Amino acid sequence: MFPHHGTGADPRAGRRGRVMRLPQGMKLGFFLLLAPLALWLCLLVILPHIDVLLISLRVKIAPRQYATGLGNYAEFFTEPLYWNTFARTAVMSILATALTLLIAFPVSYYIAKVLRGKMKNLLFLLCLIPFWVSELVRTFGWMILLRETGIVSNLLQWTGLADGPVEMLYNDAAIMVGLVYTSMLFMVVPLVTTLDSLDDSLIEAGYDLGGNGFTVLREIVVPHAMPGIVSGCIIVFMLTLGNYLTPTLIGGKDSLWFTEQIYSQFITRFNWELGSAFGLLLLILSSVIVWSGLKLSRQTFSETMG
Repeated sequence: MFPHHGTGADPRAGRRGRVMRLPQGMKLGFFLLLAPLALWLCLLVILPHIDVLLISLRVKIAPRQYATGLGNYAEFFTEPLYWNTFARTAVMSILATALTLLIAFPVSYYIAKVLRGKMKNLLFLLCLIPFWVSELVRTFGWMILLRETGIVSNLLQWTGLADGPVEMLYNDAAIMVGLVYTSMLFMVVPLVTTLDSLDDSLIEAGYDLGGNGFTVLREIVVPHAMPGIVSGCIIVFMLTLGNYLTPTLIGGKDSLWFTEQIYSQFITRFNWELGSAFGLLLLILSSVIVWSGLKLSRQTFSETMG
């Protein structure tokens, strides 16, 4: 005898319906959570960049008359001052990033793996304290230290190492000091976070297997810290490349930093078309260098930022 199937509705159908409706609710919640981020990216990132691109393609042919073309980009490549400043900014930004990494890595390792307890928190706090004030105040602090009537110059004269006042501002070395100092925290934080997750037993095992300090550093510490290294380098490089305040104040009007060229075109000369072209070229440069760094380090962007 076959089992009797009633004509009423199968109760499992209701359960299947409820199960099918649950993902729709989750999708709605996901889209609602994503909406502020999407609006922020669209209104404050994508649309302004599209507008800057359109402005950069406008070539002034007469008062209040414009034509579409690549004349602004052609002017950049035909004027040696522009592309020399562009290349100089890129090279010095890469150098500042490398110096920041060389200084920050030992400090981060000491905080993450050597110190314990309150001293660890105290040293990390000391790294944060300078960033409780604005970049302008920190830059003025270095100007006070390095100017010819500043503390360093007076100390050199007092010790007999200098016969007169020493002007240490308005040169590439002073700019580099300012850039490294203002970017240090953004290298230390990701490095400390990454190194803190390294199991101490792995380092001990490296020494037990006959490795020396350099071998353990190369084979264990650096590979584990690579996401933090790449993340810190990306942040520091982007901040350094787009820095305007520090090169201008410490390096003076002849510091030849590309952001000064952009500022000059927008604010001083009111040439928004050329300034927009410069801004897009700087964006392309930073994207290419970051992409090259990820390829050389064999890291992906998701791994680095995750």
